[in-house]
This record gives sequence, C-alpha cells and structure tokens, in this order.
Amino acid sequence: MEILTPKTVRRSTRLRVQISLLVTSMDRRHSFSAQCVAVIVSPQGCGIRASQALPIETPVLLSELPGGGSASGRVANCLPLGKDAKSFLIGVSLYNQGNVWGIADPPEDWNCLPDSGAAPNGAEDKAKKGNNAWPYNRFSGHGEAHPRRK
Repeated sequence: MEILTPKTVRRSTRLRVQISLLVTSMDRRHSFSAQCVAVIVSPQGCGIRASQALPIETPVLLSELPGGGSASGRVANCLPLGKDAKSFLIGVSLYNQGNVWGIADPPEDWNCLPDSGAAPNGAEDKAKKGNNAWPYNRFSGHGEAHPRRK
C-alpha cells in the first residue's frame, strides 16, 4: 500500500553563503556574544555556525551585517555539528522578514527589493554572473531532508 503525502513547499529559496556577523544573546540567562558565520540565509532567517549552543526561543541580535545593519530574531533550533560538539548549527527565525543579508539580486520568491548599498564587496558582481555561482548556490526546489527523519 502506497501512502502519498503532500510535497513540502518552502516559503522562499534558501541561499548558501558565508556571511560573517556578530551574534549576541538578548537573554541574560544565556550569555553569548561571538563572531559567527551565516551559512544559509532566507528572508525568514538563517543558519549560523557557532562555537556554543543556544537554547530554543532565545532572543538574539544579529549585527555587523553587510551594509552595517542589524536584525533581531529567536533561536528556532540548534544542532551539534559532528560528534565532538565543538560547533553548532543555530537556526534563527527573524522577527522582521527581509533581505537583511545584502543579497544584490535576491530570488524572485523573496518578494523584497534589493537593499541599496548593502551588498558586500564583490557580491553584486557575483550576483550578476548568476545565482548559481558561490556564494549564492541555491538549494534544490525539492525541499530538504531532516537529518533525524527517514
């Protein structure tokens, strides 16, 4: 017997990037402030590689974004990377959605205007060459697999 389930649809395309930013916990109980790297971004949030875990629902401030901006959000998930637990992938959900990442030519499904002057050095030229060139590789439109689900 075959069971059919609806195809998972993302709200918007996720882009693989390497954007350096400062992540600061806004919760006194969970002290954290460190330079981190966003490795995946969308208008709704990002995935950040960090050296310390943060509890889910912790409010965070993302600063030193391209163009000098900042954004706030909350920790949506936190997964250890590897078995040694020396680094973590922290999923952050932004409170105010948008292109805070300075992507010069965002995908159409981002439904936002390019942030004028916010593109990091050279990012605009890379975007003109095509969104399939690093650091703007797009994920497959088939959704993503969760590491713990089969």
